Amino acid sequence: MSLYAIADLHLSLGADKPMDVFEGWKNYTERLQKNWRSVVGGEDTVVIAGDISWAMKLEDSQRDFRFIHELPGKKLILKGNHDYWWSTRQKIEHFFAENGFTDIGLIHNCAAPAGDRAVCGTRGWLYNAESQQDKKIVSREVGRLNASLDDAERLGLKPVVFLHYPPVYDGMECTEILDVLTSHKISDCYFGHIHGSLAAKRAPDGEYRGIRMHLISCDYLGFSPILVK
Repeated sequence: MSLYAIADLHLSLGADKPMDVFEGWKNYTERLQKNWRSVVGGEDTVVIAGDISWAMKLEDSQRDFRFIHELPGKKLILKGNHDYWWSTRQKIEHFFAENGFTDIGLIHNCAAPAGDRAVCGTRGWLYNAESQQDKKIVSREVGRLNASLDDAERLGLKPVVFLHYPPVYDGMECTEILDVLTSHKISDCYFGHIHGSLAAKRAPDGEYRGIRMHLISCDYLGFSPILVK
């Protein structure tokens, strides 16, 4: 059993938001499906780190999650900044159960086992230090990340952290998130959010403050999940 990761699928099978208009995204759903099936097996787990569906409401995301459901493996999802369909945990889990999406789970104030690893994470945030609202959001995200890491400790498994926002971006640090990672001695952090040919220059894709950082946005990975463990 292997653990894979990818972010920013930006599916729009039930919404009028085609990603094909962007450079490098032509036929991306077909490419994603082909590449996913070539590397992921039925016993594997794939973490999808946010920006999953362009649907505005949960009920409108059905076609996108059916597409994900029909791909091999168990899927664990995190919220991204464009996941406007995201609702309460109870409503999302009821929606998944009602539609038979039993292979899709949430990472939200919790951790989930994947072999000898615990999948942990939260959306994260990048913010203006002068904004009180942004400070409140960061404080909430830090709380969710700590809750997830505490759950990993309860499971007795080595944590791997997944975020949607990079903790370092365009020379700015979200020091509160980085402090959580370093205090918990996290060795690897995976994140998405950034796109385009200059993506790797906008956030670290390598060691930073003793943490191995991994950019996993869909287009950066060539629309193929990356092996974590």
